[in-house]
Amino acid sequence: MTNTIIALLPPLVAIILVVLTRRVILSLGAGSVTAAIILADFNIKETFSIIYETVKGVFFADGAWNAGNIYILLFLLILGVITAFISLSGGSRAFGEWAMKRVKTRVGAQLLTVVLGIIIFIDDYFNALTVGQISRPVTDRQKVSRVKLAYLIDSTSAPICVVAPISSWGASIIAIIGSILATHNITEYSAFSAFMQIIPMNFYVWATLAVVLIVAMGKLDIGPMKKHESLAINEGILFDPDKSMAGELQDDLPTSEKGSVGDLVWPIVVLFVGTIGAMFLTGYTATEGNVTIFSIFENTDVSLSLFIGGVLGLVVAFALFIKQIVSHNHMPKSLIMKGTAAGIKSMLPAVLILIFAWILADLIGMVGTGNYLASVIDNSSLNTALIPFLLFVIAAVMAFSTGTSWGSFGILLPIAGDIAVSTDISLLIPAMAAVLAGAVFGDHASPISDTSILSATGAGSNLIDHVLTQLPYALISAVIAAAGFLVIGFTGSTMLALITIAVLLLLLLLIGRAISNK
Repeated sequence: MTNTIIALLPPLVAIILVVLTRRVILSLGAGSVTAAIILADFNIKETFSIIYETVKGVFFADGAWNAGNIYILLFLLILGVITAFISLSGGSRAFGEWAMKRVKTRVGAQLLTVVLGIIIFIDDYFNALTVGQISRPVTDRQKVSRVKLAYLIDSTSAPICVVAPISSWGASIIAIIGSILATHNITEYSAFSAFMQIIPMNFYVWATLAVVLIVAMGKLDIGPMKKHESLAINEGILFDPDKSMAGELQDDLPTSEKGSVGDLVWPIVVLFVGTIGAMFLTGYTATEGNVTIFSIFENTDVSLSLFIGGVLGLVVAFALFIKQIVSHNHMPKSLIMKGTAAGIKSMLPAVLILIFAWILADLIGMVGTGNYLASVIDNSSLNTALIPFLLFVIAAVMAFSTGTSWGSFGILLPIAGDIAVSTDISLLIPAMAAVLAGAVFGDHASPISDTSILSATGAGSNLIDHVLTQLPYALISAVIAAAGFLVIGFTGSTMLALITIAVLLLLLLLIGRAISNK
Protein backbone atom coordinates (compact mmCIF):
# COMPACT_ATOMS: atom_id res chain seq x y z
CA MET A 1 0.00 0.00 0.00
CA THR A 2 3.02 2.27 0.12
CA ASN A 3 3.69 4.61 -2.83
CA THR A 4 0.02 4.32 -3.84
CA ILE A 5 -3.04 6.51 -3.37
CA ILE A 6 -3.39 4.95 0.11
CA ALA A 7 -0.26 6.90 1.04
CA LEU A 8 -2.40 10.06 1.05
CA LEU A 9 -4.46 8.75 3.97
CA PRO A 10 -2.10 9.61 6.91
CA PRO A 11 -1.73 13.33 6.07
CA LEU A 12 -5.43 13.56 5.25
CA VAL A 13 -6.34 12.07 8.65
CA ALA A 14 -4.04 14.55 10.42
CA ILE A 15 -5.22 17.58 8.45
CA ILE A 16 -8.96 16.79 8.68
CA LEU A 17 -8.72 16.08 12.42
CA VAL A 18 -6.71 19.21 13.14
CA VAL A 19 -9.36 21.34 11.40
CA LEU A 20 -12.30 19.54 13.07
CA THR A 21 -10.91 19.19 16.59
CA ARG A 22 -8.23 21.93 16.70
CA ARG A 23 -6.21 19.55 18.86
CA VAL A 24 -2.88 19.52 17.09
CA ILE A 25 -0.99 16.82 18.99
CA LEU A 26 -3.97 14.45 18.88
CA SER A 27 -4.32 14.99 15.13
CA LEU A 28 -0.61 14.54 14.41
CA GLY A 29 -0.64 11.41 16.55
CA ALA A 30 -3.65 10.00 14.69
CA GLY A 31 -1.96 10.62 11.34
CA SER A 32 1.20 8.93 12.60
CA VAL A 33 -0.69 5.88 13.84
CA THR A 34 -2.50 5.65 10.49
CA ALA A 35 0.82 5.68 8.64
CA ALA A 36 2.28 3.05 10.99
CA ILE A 37 -0.75 0.78 10.47
CA ILE A 38 -0.32 1.03 6.70
CA LEU A 39 3.39 0.26 6.95
CA ALA A 40 2.69 -2.73 9.25
CA ASP A 41 -0.08 -4.11 7.03
CA PHE A 42 -2.48 -3.87 9.99
CA ASN A 43 -0.24 -5.95 12.27
CA ILE A 44 -0.75 -4.38 15.71
CA LYS A 45 2.56 -5.53 17.17
CA GLU A 46 4.47 -4.30 14.13
CA THR A 47 2.55 -1.00 14.27
CA PHE A 48 3.78 -0.33 17.81
CA SER A 49 7.30 -1.33 16.79
CA ILE A 50 7.29 1.13 13.86
CA ILE A 51 5.98 3.95 16.07
CA TYR A 52 8.62 3.23 18.72
CA GLU A 53 11.45 3.23 16.18
CA THR A 54 10.20 6.46 14.61
CA VAL A 55 9.90 8.23 17.95
CA LYS A 56 13.39 7.02 18.87
CA GLY A 57 14.66 8.24 15.50
CA VAL A 58 13.69 11.81 16.37
CA PHE A 59 16.38 11.75 19.06
CA PHE A 60 18.68 8.86 18.12
CA ALA A 61 19.37 7.70 14.55
CA ASP A 62 22.04 5.68 12.74
CA GLY A 63 23.77 4.76 15.97
CA ALA A 64 24.19 8.35 17.15
CA TRP A 65 22.22 11.19 18.67
CA ASN A 66 20.10 13.05 16.11
CA ALA A 67 21.97 16.28 16.79
CA GLY A 68 20.04 18.37 14.28
CA ASN A 69 16.66 17.78 15.93
CA ILE A 70 18.05 18.03 19.45
CA TYR A 71 19.74 21.37 18.74
CA ILE A 72 16.48 22.79 17.32
CA LEU A 73 14.52 21.69 20.39
CA LEU A 74 17.17 23.08 22.74
CA PHE A 75 17.16 26.35 20.80
CA LEU A 76 13.40 26.65 21.32
CA LEU A 77 13.76 26.09 25.06
CA ILE A 78 16.66 28.56 25.24
CA LEU A 79 14.62 31.15 23.37
CA GLY A 80 11.84 30.74 25.91
CA VAL A 81 14.28 31.37 28.75
CA ILE A 82 15.76 34.40 26.93
CA THR A 83 12.23 35.80 26.59
CA ALA A 84 11.60 35.28 30.30
CA PHE A 85 14.80 37.08 31.35
CA ILE A 86 14.14 39.93 28.90
CA SER A 87 10.70 40.31 30.49
CA LEU A 88 12.10 40.14 34.03
CA SER A 89 14.76 42.74 33.20
CA GLY A 90 12.11 45.10 31.85
CA GLY A 91 13.50 44.98 28.31
CA SER A 92 10.16 44.19 26.65
CA ARG A 93 8.43 47.00 28.58
CA ALA A 94 11.18 49.51 27.77
CA PHE A 95 11.29 48.54 24.10
CA GLY A 96 7.51 48.82 23.86
CA GLU A 97 7.62 52.32 25.35
CA TRP A 98 10.50 53.31 23.06
CA ALA A 99 8.74 51.95 19.99
CA MET A 100 5.45 53.65 20.90
CA LYS A 101 7.18 57.03 20.53
CA ARG A 102 8.39 56.13 17.03
CA VAL A 103 5.91 53.58 15.72
CA LYS A 104 2.65 55.37 16.42
CA THR A 105 0.20 53.46 14.24
CA ARG A 106 -0.98 49.91 13.69
CA VAL A 107 0.20 50.12 10.09
CA GLY A 108 3.66 51.18 11.24
CA ALA A 109 3.90 48.25 13.67
CA GLN A 110 2.91 45.80 10.93
CA LEU A 111 5.29 47.32 8.39
CA LEU A 112 8.11 47.08 10.95
CA THR A 113 7.45 43.33 11.17
CA VAL A 114 7.42 42.98 7.39
CA VAL A 115 10.72 44.87 7.00
CA LEU A 116 12.38 42.78 9.72
CA GLY A 117 11.09 39.61 8.06
CA ILE A 118 12.65 40.65 4.76
CA ILE A 119 15.96 41.73 6.30
CA ILE A 120 16.48 38.59 8.43
CA PHE A 121 16.58 36.17 5.50
CA ILE A 122 19.38 33.79 6.53
CA ASP A 123 17.11 30.95 7.70
CA ASP A 124 13.35 30.52 8.04
CA TYR A 125 13.46 29.04 11.57
CA PHE A 126 15.70 31.85 12.77
CA ASN A 127 13.56 34.42 10.97
CA ALA A 128 10.26 33.22 12.42
CA LEU A 129 11.43 33.16 16.02
CA THR A 130 13.63 36.26 16.04
CA VAL A 131 11.20 38.59 14.24
CA GLY A 132 8.47 37.51 16.64
CA GLN A 133 10.58 38.38 19.68
CA ILE A 134 11.41 41.85 18.34
CA SER A 135 8.01 42.77 16.91
CA ARG A 136 5.63 41.40 19.53
CA PRO A 137 6.04 44.22 22.10
CA VAL A 138 5.36 46.78 19.35
CA THR A 139 2.38 45.03 17.74
CA ASP A 140 0.87 44.30 21.16
CA ARG A 141 1.02 48.01 22.06
CA GLN A 142 -0.66 48.91 18.78
CA LYS A 143 -3.41 46.28 19.27
CA VAL A 144 -2.41 44.07 16.36
CA SER A 145 -3.83 40.58 16.86
CA ARG A 146 -1.35 37.77 17.43
CA VAL A 147 -2.67 35.86 14.39
CA LYS A 148 -1.95 38.90 12.22
CA LEU A 149 1.59 38.99 13.61
CA ALA A 150 2.01 35.26 12.94
CA TYR A 151 0.81 35.77 9.36
CA LEU A 152 3.24 38.63 8.76
CA ILE A 153 6.10 36.53 10.16
CA ASP A 154 5.23 33.35 8.25
CA SER A 155 4.77 35.17 4.95
CA THR A 156 8.15 36.91 5.09
CA SER A 157 10.29 33.97 6.26
CA ALA A 158 10.22 31.07 3.79
CA PRO A 159 9.28 33.28 0.78
CA ILE A 160 12.38 35.42 1.32
CA CYS A 161 14.66 32.48 2.11
CA VAL A 162 13.67 30.63 -1.07
CA VAL A 163 14.81 33.51 -3.31
CA ALA A 164 17.90 34.52 -1.29
CA PRO A 165 21.04 32.84 -2.69
CA ILE A 166 22.94 33.62 0.52
CA SER A 167 20.73 31.60 2.86
CA SER A 168 20.43 28.05 4.11
CA TRP A 169 17.62 27.51 1.58
CA GLY A 170 19.37 29.15 -1.37
CA ALA A 171 22.58 27.18 -0.91
CA SER A 172 20.73 23.86 -0.76
CA ILE A 173 18.61 24.66 -3.80
CA ILE A 174 21.66 25.72 -5.82
CA ALA A 175 23.32 22.40 -4.93
CA ILE A 176 20.26 20.44 -6.15
CA ILE A 177 20.12 22.49 -9.36
CA GLY A 178 23.81 21.78 -9.91
CA SER A 179 23.22 18.03 -9.76
CA ILE A 180 20.29 18.35 -12.21
CA LEU A 181 22.41 20.28 -14.71
CA ALA A 182 25.23 17.77 -14.38
CA THR A 183 22.87 14.81 -14.85
CA HIS A 184 21.54 16.21 -18.11
CA ASN A 185 24.88 17.63 -19.30
CA ILE A 186 23.48 21.17 -19.44
CA THR A 187 26.34 23.66 -19.75
CA GLU A 188 24.52 26.78 -21.02
CA TYR A 189 24.43 28.19 -17.51
CA SER A 190 25.75 27.42 -14.03
CA ALA A 191 23.70 26.37 -11.03
CA PHE A 192 24.00 29.87 -9.59
CA SER A 193 22.93 31.63 -12.77
CA ALA A 194 20.01 29.21 -13.09
CA PHE A 195 18.95 30.09 -9.54
CA MET A 196 19.16 33.80 -10.34
CA GLN A 197 16.92 33.25 -13.38
CA ILE A 198 14.44 31.38 -11.19
CA ILE A 199 14.04 34.30 -8.75
CA PRO A 200 11.78 36.52 -10.91
CA MET A 201 9.76 33.43 -11.92
CA ASN A 202 8.90 32.48 -8.34
CA PHE A 203 5.52 34.11 -8.70
CA TYR A 204 4.15 32.87 -5.36
CA VAL A 205 6.88 34.75 -3.51
CA TRP A 206 6.13 38.06 -5.21
CA ALA A 207 2.37 37.60 -4.92
CA THR A 208 2.71 36.73 -1.23
CA LEU A 209 4.94 39.72 -0.43
CA ALA A 210 2.58 42.07 -2.27
CA VAL A 211 -0.45 40.65 -0.42
CA VAL A 212 1.44 40.98 2.89
CA LEU A 213 2.01 44.68 2.20
CA ILE A 214 -1.64 45.17 1.29
CA VAL A 215 -2.71 43.44 4.51
CA ALA A 216 -0.14 45.31 6.63
CA MET A 217 -1.50 48.61 5.36
CA GLY A 218 -4.94 47.58 6.60
CA LYS A 219 -6.46 47.16 3.16
CA LEU A 220 -7.45 43.49 3.28
CA ASP A 221 -8.71 41.95 6.51
CA ILE A 222 -10.92 39.05 5.42
CA GLY A 223 -12.35 35.82 6.81
CA PRO A 224 -11.29 34.76 10.33
CA MET A 225 -8.57 37.41 10.32
CA LYS A 226 -11.18 40.17 10.24
CA LYS A 227 -12.82 38.78 13.39
CA HIS A 228 -9.50 38.60 15.28
CA GLU A 229 -8.50 42.09 14.20
CA SER A 230 -11.88 43.51 15.19
CA LEU A 231 -11.50 42.04 18.69
CA ALA A 232 -7.96 43.44 18.95
CA ILE A 233 -8.91 46.94 17.82
CA ASN A 234 -12.24 47.33 19.60
CA GLU A 235 -11.73 45.29 22.77
CA GLY A 236 -7.95 44.94 23.08
CA ILE A 237 -8.21 41.12 22.90
CA LEU A 238 -5.06 40.07 21.05
CA PHE A 239 -5.62 36.32 21.35
CA ASP A 240 -8.08 33.83 22.79
CA PRO A 241 -6.97 33.28 26.41
CA ASP A 242 -8.75 29.91 26.48
CA LYS A 243 -6.42 28.49 23.82
CA SER A 244 -2.81 27.42 24.20
CA MET A 245 -0.23 29.95 23.02
CA ALA A 246 3.18 28.48 22.24
CA GLY A 247 5.92 30.89 23.23
CA GLU A 248 3.68 32.94 25.52
CA LEU A 249 4.82 33.28 29.14
CA GLN A 250 1.96 31.94 31.26
CA ASP A 251 3.47 32.52 34.70
CA ASP A 252 2.97 35.89 36.37
CA LEU A 253 6.54 37.19 36.37
CA PRO A 254 7.42 40.61 37.77
CA THR A 255 8.91 43.21 35.46
CA SER A 256 11.73 45.53 36.44
CA GLU A 257 10.95 49.24 36.24
CA LYS A 258 14.69 49.91 35.80
CA GLY A 259 15.00 48.07 32.49
CA SER A 260 16.19 49.67 29.27
CA VAL A 261 15.82 49.03 25.55
CA GLY A 262 19.26 47.42 25.65
CA ASP A 263 17.91 44.65 27.89
CA LEU A 264 15.90 43.45 24.88
CA VAL A 265 18.13 44.55 22.01
CA TRP A 266 21.49 43.17 23.15
CA PRO A 267 20.39 39.55 23.70
CA ILE A 268 18.71 39.58 20.27
CA VAL A 269 21.74 41.21 18.60
CA VAL A 270 24.10 38.67 20.17
CA LEU A 271 21.71 35.87 19.19
CA PHE A 272 21.69 37.13 15.60
CA VAL A 273 25.42 37.78 15.29
CA GLY A 274 26.29 34.55 17.11
CA THR A 275 24.06 32.47 14.84
CA ILE A 276 25.39 34.05 11.64
CA GLY A 277 28.98 33.68 12.86
CA ALA A 278 28.38 30.04 13.75
CA MET A 279 26.83 29.41 10.32
CA PHE A 280 29.94 30.78 8.63
CA LEU A 281 32.23 28.80 10.93
CA THR A 282 30.43 25.47 10.58
CA GLY A 283 30.07 25.98 6.83
CA TYR A 284 33.73 26.90 6.41
CA THR A 285 35.03 23.91 8.40
CA ALA A 286 32.75 21.50 6.52
CA THR A 287 33.71 22.78 3.05
CA GLU A 288 36.32 20.82 1.15
CA GLY A 289 38.20 22.33 -1.77
CA ASN A 290 37.36 25.80 -3.04
CA VAL A 291 35.68 27.87 -0.31
CA THR A 292 33.06 30.37 -1.49
CA ILE A 293 30.20 32.13 0.22
CA PHE A 294 27.83 29.69 -1.47
CA SER A 295 29.77 26.58 -0.49
CA ILE A 296 29.81 27.85 3.10
CA PHE A 297 26.03 28.22 3.20
CA GLU A 298 25.59 24.89 1.40
CA ASN A 299 27.58 23.06 4.09
CA THR A 300 26.62 25.07 7.16
CA ASP A 301 25.02 23.35 10.16
CA VAL A 302 21.95 25.51 10.78
CA SER A 303 20.66 23.67 13.84
CA LEU A 304 24.05 23.75 15.60
CA SER A 305 24.45 27.42 14.66
CA LEU A 306 21.04 28.26 16.13
CA PHE A 307 22.00 26.47 19.35
CA ILE A 308 25.33 28.34 19.60
CA GLY A 309 23.65 31.69 18.90
CA GLY A 310 20.94 30.85 21.42
CA VAL A 311 23.44 30.02 24.16
CA LEU A 312 25.31 33.29 23.54
CA GLY A 313 22.06 35.27 23.59
CA LEU A 314 21.02 33.52 26.80
CA VAL A 315 24.34 34.38 28.48
CA VAL A 316 23.81 38.07 27.65
CA ALA A 317 20.16 38.05 28.77
CA PHE A 318 21.17 36.34 32.04
CA ALA A 319 24.03 38.80 32.61
CA LEU A 320 21.72 41.78 32.09
CA PHE A 321 19.26 40.35 34.60
CA ILE A 322 22.04 39.77 37.14
CA LYS A 323 23.02 43.40 36.58
CA GLN A 324 19.48 44.38 37.60
CA ILE A 325 19.86 42.39 40.84
CA VAL A 326 23.31 43.78 41.67
CA SER A 327 22.84 47.40 40.58
CA HIS A 328 19.29 48.04 41.76
CA ASN A 329 18.83 45.29 44.35
CA HIS A 330 15.07 45.18 43.79
CA MET A 331 14.74 41.81 42.03
CA PRO A 332 15.09 38.68 44.23
CA LYS A 333 17.57 35.98 43.22
CA SER A 334 14.81 33.39 43.43
CA LEU A 335 13.50 34.79 40.12
CA ILE A 336 16.44 33.17 38.32
CA MET A 337 14.98 29.69 38.78
CA LYS A 338 11.40 30.89 38.40
CA GLY A 339 12.21 32.72 35.15
CA THR A 340 14.10 29.73 33.75
CA ALA A 341 11.21 27.39 34.55
CA ALA A 342 8.64 29.82 33.08
CA GLY A 343 10.67 30.21 29.88
CA ILE A 344 10.98 26.47 29.38
CA LYS A 345 7.30 25.97 30.18
CA SER A 346 6.30 28.57 27.59
CA MET A 347 8.03 26.61 24.83
CA LEU A 348 6.87 23.10 25.77
CA PRO A 349 3.73 23.22 23.56
CA ALA A 350 5.85 24.18 20.53
CA VAL A 351 8.43 21.49 21.35
CA LEU A 352 5.78 18.77 21.64
CA ILE A 353 4.01 19.82 18.44
CA LEU A 354 7.31 19.94 16.55
CA ILE A 355 8.29 16.45 17.78
CA PHE A 356 4.92 15.02 16.70
CA ALA A 357 5.21 16.81 13.33
CA TRP A 358 8.65 15.26 12.77
CA ILE A 359 7.29 11.81 13.65
CA LEU A 360 4.45 12.21 11.16
CA ALA A 361 6.83 13.53 8.48
CA ASP A 362 9.14 10.50 8.90
CA LEU A 363 6.25 8.05 8.68
CA ILE A 364 4.74 9.85 5.68
CA GLY A 365 8.12 9.55 3.98
CA MET A 366 8.17 5.80 4.62
CA VAL A 367 4.60 5.42 3.36
CA GLY A 368 5.66 7.20 0.16
CA THR A 369 3.18 10.07 0.03
CA GLY A 370 5.63 12.33 -1.77
CA ASN A 371 6.73 9.63 -4.20
CA TYR A 372 3.13 8.87 -5.14
CA LEU A 373 2.31 12.52 -5.81
CA ALA A 374 5.48 12.89 -7.87
CA SER A 375 4.62 9.81 -9.93
CA VAL A 376 1.24 11.31 -10.81
CA ILE A 377 2.83 14.06 -12.87
CA ASP A 378 5.79 11.96 -14.00
CA ASN A 379 3.52 9.35 -15.61
CA SER A 380 0.92 11.66 -17.10
CA SER A 381 0.60 12.82 -20.69
CA LEU A 382 0.11 16.56 -20.72
CA ASN A 383 0.38 19.68 -22.83
CA THR A 384 3.92 20.98 -22.36
CA ALA A 385 2.57 24.51 -21.83
CA LEU A 386 0.82 23.26 -18.69
CA ILE A 387 3.99 21.82 -17.14
CA PRO A 388 4.84 24.84 -14.90
CA PHE A 389 1.24 25.17 -13.70
CA LEU A 390 0.86 21.47 -12.94
CA LEU A 391 4.23 21.28 -11.18
CA PHE A 392 3.13 24.22 -9.03
CA VAL A 393 -0.07 22.38 -8.08
CA ILE A 394 1.64 19.03 -7.42
CA ALA A 395 4.39 20.66 -5.31
CA ALA A 396 1.74 22.53 -3.33
CA VAL A 397 -0.27 19.36 -2.67
CA MET A 398 2.88 17.48 -1.69
CA ALA A 399 4.09 20.18 0.72
CA PHE A 400 0.60 20.58 2.18
CA SER A 401 0.32 16.82 2.74
CA THR A 402 3.80 16.31 4.15
CA GLY A 403 4.27 19.64 5.97
CA THR A 404 7.69 20.20 4.43
CA SER A 405 8.70 22.40 1.53
CA TRP A 406 12.29 21.08 1.64
CA GLY A 407 11.17 17.49 1.18
CA SER A 408 8.85 18.51 -1.65
CA PHE A 409 11.36 20.40 -3.75
CA GLY A 410 14.02 17.80 -2.94
CA ILE A 411 11.85 15.16 -4.63
CA LEU A 412 10.26 17.26 -7.36
CA LEU A 413 13.13 19.40 -8.65
CA PRO A 414 14.93 16.42 -10.28
CA ILE A 415 11.59 15.22 -11.69
CA ALA A 416 10.92 18.70 -13.09
CA GLY A 417 14.34 18.54 -14.73
CA ASP A 418 13.59 15.16 -16.28
CA ILE A 419 10.21 16.33 -17.61
CA ALA A 420 11.59 19.56 -19.09
CA VAL A 421 14.56 17.84 -20.75
CA SER A 422 12.36 15.14 -22.30
CA THR A 423 9.67 17.57 -23.52
CA ASP A 424 10.83 21.19 -23.91
CA ILE A 425 14.21 22.25 -22.50
CA SER A 426 13.15 25.91 -22.56
CA LEU A 427 10.75 25.10 -19.73
CA LEU A 428 13.52 23.90 -17.39
CA ILE A 429 13.87 27.16 -15.44
CA PRO A 430 10.10 27.87 -15.24
CA ALA A 431 9.48 24.25 -14.18
CA MET A 432 11.98 24.47 -11.32
CA ALA A 433 10.58 27.87 -10.30
CA ALA A 434 7.09 26.35 -10.20
CA VAL A 435 8.27 23.55 -7.90
CA LEU A 436 9.87 25.98 -5.46
CA ALA A 437 6.82 28.26 -5.50
CA GLY A 438 4.36 25.41 -5.01
CA ALA A 439 6.42 23.92 -2.17
CA VAL A 440 6.39 27.22 -0.27
CA PHE A 441 2.64 27.67 -0.81
CA GLY A 442 1.83 24.14 0.38
CA ASP A 443 4.03 24.63 3.41
CA HIS A 444 2.25 27.92 4.19
CA ALA A 445 -1.19 26.36 3.98
CA SER A 446 -0.40 23.20 5.97
CA PRO A 447 -1.34 22.87 9.66
CA ILE A 448 1.42 20.27 10.08
CA SER A 449 4.20 22.50 8.74
CA ASP A 450 7.17 23.16 11.01
CA THR A 451 7.43 26.77 9.81
CA SER A 452 3.75 27.33 10.65
CA ILE A 453 4.43 25.95 14.12
CA LEU A 454 7.45 28.19 14.65
CA SER A 455 5.75 31.29 13.23
CA ALA A 456 2.88 30.82 15.67
CA THR A 457 5.45 30.28 18.44
CA GLY A 458 7.36 33.45 17.56
CA ALA A 459 4.14 35.46 17.53
CA GLY A 460 2.69 33.91 20.69
CA SER A 461 -0.33 32.79 18.68
CA ASN A 462 -2.49 29.68 18.77
CA LEU A 463 -1.32 27.41 15.93
CA ILE A 464 -4.73 26.52 14.49
CA ASP A 465 -5.93 30.12 14.65
CA HIS A 466 -2.77 31.08 12.74
CA VAL A 467 -3.31 28.44 10.06
CA LEU A 468 -6.99 29.25 9.55
CA THR A 469 -6.44 33.02 9.37
CA GLN A 470 -3.46 32.71 7.03
CA LEU A 471 -5.10 30.22 4.64
CA PRO A 472 -7.30 32.72 2.71
CA TYR A 473 -4.28 34.93 1.98
CA ALA A 474 -2.12 31.98 0.96
CA LEU A 475 -4.88 30.81 -1.42
CA ILE A 476 -5.21 34.29 -2.93
CA SER A 477 -1.46 34.44 -3.55
CA ALA A 478 -1.51 30.91 -4.97
CA VAL A 479 -4.28 31.72 -7.45
CA ILE A 480 -2.38 34.79 -8.62
CA ALA A 481 0.84 32.77 -8.92
CA ALA A 482 -0.94 29.99 -10.80
CA ALA A 483 -2.11 32.53 -13.38
CA GLY A 484 1.52 33.59 -13.81
CA PHE A 485 2.65 30.00 -14.41
CA LEU A 486 -0.08 29.50 -17.00
CA VAL A 487 1.02 32.65 -18.82
CA ILE A 488 4.71 31.73 -18.81
CA GLY A 489 3.89 28.19 -19.91
CA PHE A 490 1.91 29.32 -22.94
CA THR A 491 3.94 32.42 -23.89
CA GLY A 492 7.43 31.76 -22.52
CA SER A 493 7.53 35.39 -21.36
CA THR A 494 8.48 36.12 -17.76
CA MET A 495 7.68 39.80 -18.24
CA LEU A 496 4.15 39.08 -19.49
CA ALA A 497 3.60 36.74 -16.53
CA LEU A 498 4.77 39.43 -14.07
CA ILE A 499 2.50 42.00 -15.72
CA THR A 500 -0.42 39.58 -15.32
CA ILE A 501 0.40 39.19 -11.64
CA ALA A 502 0.70 42.96 -11.20
CA VAL A 503 -2.74 43.50 -12.78
CA LEU A 504 -4.31 40.84 -10.53
CA LEU A 505 -2.69 42.39 -7.46
CA LEU A 506 -4.02 45.82 -8.45
CA LEU A 507 -7.51 44.34 -8.73
CA LEU A 508 -7.03 42.75 -5.30
CA LEU A 509 -6.01 46.10 -3.82
CA LEU A 510 -9.09 47.78 -5.29
CA ILE A 511 -11.33 45.02 -3.92
CA GLY A 512 -9.63 45.27 -0.55
CA ARG A 513 -10.24 49.02 -0.40
CA ALA A 514 -13.89 48.50 -1.30
CA ILE A 515 -14.23 45.89 1.47
CA SER A 516 -12.47 48.04 4.08
CA ASN A 517 -14.66 51.06 3.25
CA LYS A 518 -17.88 49.14 3.90
